[in-house]
Amino acid sequence: MDGATILIIEDDRELAEMVASYLRKEGGFNLIVCHDGLTGRETALECRPELIVLDLRLPGLKGIEVCRQLRKSPRTEAVPIIMLSSCSEEIDRVVSLEMGADDYVTKPFSPRELLLRIQAVLRRSASLAAVRIIVNGRIRIDLEQFTVKVDGRVLALSKSEYRLLTVLAEYAGRTLSRTEIMGLVWGDAPKSSTLRAVDVHVTRLRAKLGVVGDQVRTVIGCGYTMDPEPADHQ
Repeated sequence: MDGATILIIEDDRELAEMVASYLRKEGGFNLIVCHDGLTGRETALECRPELIVLDLRLPGLKGIEVCRQLRKSPRTEAVPIIMLSSCSEEIDRVVSLEMGADDYVTKPFSPRELLLRIQAVLRRSASLAAVRIIVNGRIRIDLEQFTVKVDGRVLALSKSEYRLLTVLAEYAGRTLSRTEIMGLVWGDAPKSSTLRAVDVHVTRLRAKLGVVGDQVRTVIGCGYTMDPEPADHQ
């Protein structure tokens, strides 16, 4: 992770420079700092950093819209994004994750906390990149192309649904609690309302998986599991 380039998009100049200085010194990262959404978006598309720290409430182009646009671009769709917000409202957290953010940090925060979050997200991203293909029965997940196929047909999954399926496939045969799923998929400290969002995402994922949706099973009182199925059953 040393030497990775991190883009900070934050309109509070003092906070941005303080965080950049800390990450540069303590994390060994290369830092780029922007102070508005439009410039941040263009910089991200141009330099494609290893990770983006993005404030939710930016002047001009808001952080949520920046996140949405970056997730639509092939250049930045896989770049991890950590959202920052001075608001602790649950709806902001949920919307950020729905738009494709990888983590969410509420202000005020310590630079040390942000550093640890960044390191965790980068490790998770590197771990996914190390394995290129996951095959589970009729389901094929291409971690390089970020595609999912069932019987050769490409599924249109949201970023959250893709990450959820990937986690379930990686832990196939093991029951994961909703708390574990929340941490593995979104890297977030779970609350009751966000844990309920896991159920919603599982329901949507099953529907999109269609004929193989029943491979994702509810374990009553525990959580969810994905049944392992030999690759030669495709």
